[in-house]
Amino acid sequence: MHRVPAVMVLAVLLAGCADVEGLQSEGDLGTVHAPKSLWKDIRPDPPAADQKPGTAAVVPGLPKVSDLSMRGVNPLSVVRADITSATEQDGGTGRLVDPRAVQRLALCTQAVDGGPDCPVRPAVLHDLTGNGREELITALDIDGRLSELRVYTVQDDGSIARILSRRAVLEGVEVAAEHLAVREPTTNPDYVAVSDYVWDPKAGIMNLSQLTLDDCPGLTQTPPDGNGSRCAR
Repeated sequence: MHRVPAVMVLAVLLAGCADVEGLQSEGDLGTVHAPKSLWKDIRPDPPAADQKPGTAAVVPGLPKVSDLSMRGVNPLSVVRADITSATEQDGGTGRLVDPRAVQRLALCTQAVDGGPDCPVRPAVLHDLTGNGREELITALDIDGRLSELRVYTVQDDGSIARILSRRAVLEGVEVAAEHLAVREPTTNPDYVAVSDYVWDPKAGIMNLSQLTLDDCPGLTQTPPDGNGSRCAR
């Protein structure tokens, strides 16, 4: 895969055409105008403390983990407690979680895996913080397209805390070392957007470190490639 920073793609598009003899004139392209700011006098209010999806938050109602390992934790119980708490905090506004999430969770049974109709994806354990302890990575699928991605860690006192929440169309999710990358479709069928999250020990969360564009196999690819990428629109 060839990853292309978004700014480079824009630069290439603006650069015009070139051949072996160098840049060629394409004639008068018109006057170049400086960017014009729209609605520059209007600014959004800052979010309240409980309305920041990127803020680490201890999930209420869960017992502390004595051995500090996620391996003995029921992932579905963690998601249920987190989604219920987030829904109560944002009052159904959708700032912290999709308002349909609780209804979707109701499809899960008391089985360990939630049953065949449960929209919570199988949990993945991976050390994203670099402390030798695995984090819990999962997602709640909302409507067949939109999902609520969640990452949880066990803090030093045994509390389970959410360190990343992201509502997205999950074209793909990848982990490598202390990185988590979220791949999402764009309006351009040739590219997917890749958000790279890295553990921030000072903030205690997974922070966005880089946003790039990556090549997309396209909608005509049959069957999809090995990682299941479809670049769906």
